[in-house]
Amino acid sequence: MPERSTGVRRTLALGAVLVLGLALTAFIPIDLIQSGLLFAALTADESNAVAEVTFTDQQAISEMNVDDQSQLLADGTDAEARNAALPFSNLPLDHVNGFVLGADRQGTYATALKCLTQAVYYEAAVEPLQGRRAVAQVVLNRMRHAAYPKSICGVVYQGSERRTGCQFSFTCDGSLLRTPSLGPWREAQEVARAALAGYVEKSVGTATHYHADYVLPKWAFQLAKINQLGRHIFYRFNGSWGRSAALNGQYRALETIPTMNYAQLNERLLSDSASEEAAQFTPGLTVPPSVTDRHAEADVGGRIDTTKEWRLSIPDPTQASARYREAVVNHGETANSASGGPKPIVVAVSEELGVAKPK
Repeated sequence: MPERSTGVRRTLALGAVLVLGLALTAFIPIDLIQSGLLFAALTADESNAVAEVTFTDQQAISEMNVDDQSQLLADGTDAEARNAALPFSNLPLDHVNGFVLGADRQGTYATALKCLTQAVYYEAAVEPLQGRRAVAQVVLNRMRHAAYPKSICGVVYQGSERRTGCQFSFTCDGSLLRTPSLGPWREAQEVARAALAGYVEKSVGTATHYHADYVLPKWAFQLAKINQLGRHIFYRFNGSWGRSAALNGQYRALETIPTMNYAQLNERLLSDSASEEAAQFTPGLTVPPSVTDRHAEADVGGRIDTTKEWRLSIPDPTQASARYREAVVNHGETANSASGGPKPIVVAVSEELGVAKPK
């Protein structure tokens, strides 16, 4: 009897797993279901044991970014709707200890502060304060995670040598060529300074990833969605990789900003700008292209067919003036008064109320 009962329970459990699998199949793209990384994430142990990070794991993690267009499933309003449909995880938020980097470490501290400030500024300058703090927290969480570099600049500039596909888009898309606005930069620096003094943004826990809600990357289905602050959605790893015990990496206290290929950055910046303009206007969208066209590239309205000997006729200014004066006289006005136009409104400023009133 006990053996039969155990068999029934096993059958029911297997049935529940199959139902869950079918539900996930309906929600997650098929190529992700076949991904070994996703399978490992769904079956990972939720204990505090820290999982070993293999070279294959690191390769897979390096592909989890939003700068590489091949990683995006949707963008714009479609992405916003699909992101909203992706449920938040019911996993608890683990406590994260504060990270303190003493300002007395002269060069190390100054370089780390600059890298963290850049991340906060270029990634979240227009986000609410909590959202900017969350970005700084993600950088620090990564720095202490086994899967990422063990310095703040190393985390921020990871993959920056690529033409596309860096971990933080601003390090390879040309944003660094733009001079920061002084006010927002100082605000970002204060957020970074507080983070290096031990401040913890608890609302994102052990989050190691985030993306804007107007894009939907493939890896959004591989991680646990834990919070949204402003336009950014934050995620943590599933399983033991997402627990606080995984954030035990030793800080190496060696901060360097890699030498940037500014020619490549400028090329990327110009390329992206040209792509944006092309996306806003498609020549011939409403008028099919023709060899007889004689209009500007951005003109998708009517065309002049010069093969028909059609010529644009501009009215004689003197004739137009005579007709105008005749029309004015017929309306009972004099040409002089009409040509003078309407009388201007004289505005007086009230000294008491500080408002303008017509006089």
